Amino acid sequence: MLHAPIDATPALTILAPMPRTILVVDDDPHIRELLVYALEKAGLATREAADGEAALASVAADPPDLVVLDINMPRLDGLEVCRRLRAPSAGGSDMPVLFLSSRDDEIDRILGIELGADDYVTKPFSP
Repeated sequence: MLHAPIDATPALTILAPMPRTILVVDDDPHIRELLVYALEKAGLATREAADGEAALASVAADPPDLVVLDINMPRLDGLEVCRRLRAPSAGGSDMPVLFLSSRDDEIDRILGIELGADDYVTKPFSP
């Protein structure tokens, strides 16, 4: 009795890498538009929020891979958003946070990093 040969090579499934999602938080629609354009051109997925409250809601609904966060915003500023993201009650999220701010004093940078930001970039900036 003859048997057909059995192929013992496992089938390989190639998965495309999942795009990284960046949450852009700034009350200036022109800054958001510029950042979204540059990030999407680089192959990244983006979401937008115009203030801190919308940012926290977006993070709670679907955490992004990175938050680019303005400091000077109405209702809830970026410093408070970062403080809440890093709070133990929120799980002390280790999601990277990058401040993008017009505040360029050294004390602002230090405060931003002490609150848990991973980096601090000042405006004007190059995308």
